[in-house]
Amino acid sequence: MEHRYLGNSGLKVSQIIYGNWLTHGSQVEDDRATKCVAAALQAGITTFDTADAYANTAAETVLGKALKGERRESLEIMTKVYWPTGPGGPNDCGLSRKHIMESINGSLKRLRTDYVDVYQAHRYDTETPLWETMLAFADVVRSGKALYIGISEWTADQLREGHRLATEMGVQLISSQPQYSMLWRVIEPEVVPTSASLGVSQIVWSPMAQGILSGKYKPGQPLPAGSRATDSKGGSDMIKRWMRDDLLEAVQGLRPIADELGLSMGQLAVAWVLQNPNVAAAIVGATRPAQIRENVVAAGVSIPDELMQRIDAVLGDVVERDPGKTAENSPKARPC
Repeated sequence: MEHRYLGNSGLKVSQIIYGNWLTHGSQVEDDRATKCVAAALQAGITTFDTADAYANTAAETVLGKALKGERRESLEIMTKVYWPTGPGGPNDCGLSRKHIMESINGSLKRLRTDYVDVYQAHRYDTETPLWETMLAFADVVRSGKALYIGISEWTADQLREGHRLATEMGVQLISSQPQYSMLWRVIEPEVVPTSASLGVSQIVWSPMAQGILSGKYKPGQPLPAGSRATDSKGGSDMIKRWMRDDLLEAVQGLRPIADELGLSMGQLAVAWVLQNPNVAAAIVGATRPAQIRENVVAAGVSIPDELMQRIDAVLGDVVERDPGKTAENSPKARPC
């Protein structure tokens, strides 16, 4: 496993980050989740990403239990705040000072740690002054409860202003966590160049587009049993936007490229996002330890320029590139 610096900081993270969205506390039983975390550690993954909202705090609890006994200094643990937790009262979401301060304390307790390496704003809060949010994050860092801060799914303008305020307050905003894959490239025109100029790295989620880029979903054929598309606990809702025959057919055209590189299609998808120099790491999840062992093969893979161009040609118009999608898909008001 190779490690990369996260943004303009001295912190290194593993190229593959283990994330537990849609798995721990919901799709996967605790004992299997613990085995997945153990497989990640054995594969050289040192960085773990979660959020208080995943399974309404249960995911953090499962991860904290799974990491119990590991040397804390050898791990990089990231969590996030914004989405509703608890009973969903009027202050149980967002990026107000109240919610941030209460949420970091809850996250640390569930994760069984005194601090997280990166504390992230899970979305942009349109109802809280940005200076209030950034001051609260700065105080979390100054209190020693987080070492750095990051954001997730912010526009380039939001990132630029947040970074300015963080710098004025003496804390480092070093990471952006957007969706990014061969099929979803909306960060490339604006977020990536802005991040690069500010010394911010991407740690990207859904590099396999909810499993679509694994190639297991084929046009006109039944859904694979036990796949995310058949999951009634949330997985099927997340993947349905990709379930178009034209898109699935285009994805099948990637198979010869993966074969040429000696990779599975899933490994190709993860390796592809890591070719972007602004991407420090790709977040992968797993419901089985074998999936972790397969995904880590993508770390360190170099895809020749000629094959990168062939990927573009194969996927053609099914790729989403509109930078406006980040703002379009962001909450316009607090979800509580």
